[in-house]
Amino acid sequence: MAIRAADIVPISEARARLTELAEDVVGNGAEKILTKNGTSYVALVDARQLDYYHALEAEYANLVLADDAVTSLQQALEGDFVSVEDLDRALGVTPTP
Repeated sequence: MAIRAADIVPISEARARLTELAEDVVGNGAEKILTKNGTSYVALVDARQLDYYHALEAEYANLVLADDAVTSLQQALEGDFVSVEDLDRALGVTPTP
């Protein structure tokens, strides 16, 4: 959804209009950008939308992990392994004698 000029509100003005702004966010899905000293500061979004954003972020993280796992398995099938010494060094582990 595109942000309209009306959706950008100085934080000083938002204090007086908070209920009105919150109702617009929940009722119309119009996210609001609150500014401080002329720059973006915080946003007002519907709590359900925020939950959705968090779920998307978690799903993306899972996709990245799955992609890394597939890449690692392909490397293993090709016989491309990391030596124990290189692994210890990468992990900052002191090898045991």
